[in-house]
Amino acid sequence: MNRRDFVNLNRLGKRSHTKHFLVIIKENHAGIRRFGITATKKTGNAVRRNRVKRLLREYYRLNKNSFSIGYDFVIIGKKNSFLLNYADIKEELGEIILDKGSDI
Repeated sequence: MNRRDFVNLNRLGKRSHTKHFLVIIKENHAGIRRFGITATKKTGNAVRRNRVKRLLREYYRLNKNSFSIGYDFVIIGKKNSFLLNYADIKEELGEIILDKGSDI
């Protein structure tokens, strides 16, 4: 995903909020699924941001088939998202990804 695609996704994508994450979804017309992660300084210091990114990458790796083909997904970590463990992330994002994946 290049910068132009990422900016376009942020402007035009469908947004869904959870307590710890913002998920942006948009059709990409490319027939592939693409996944991006953003963890800003609001999330915490570098160690905390990297932890969130590692857990989100692991969530995507293990649940790749739940993400619809032909769509771009960006997950943005909010404040205190570094406090979550993998099970918490799976439960919180599962509500959006599994529900929205069938609605898209």
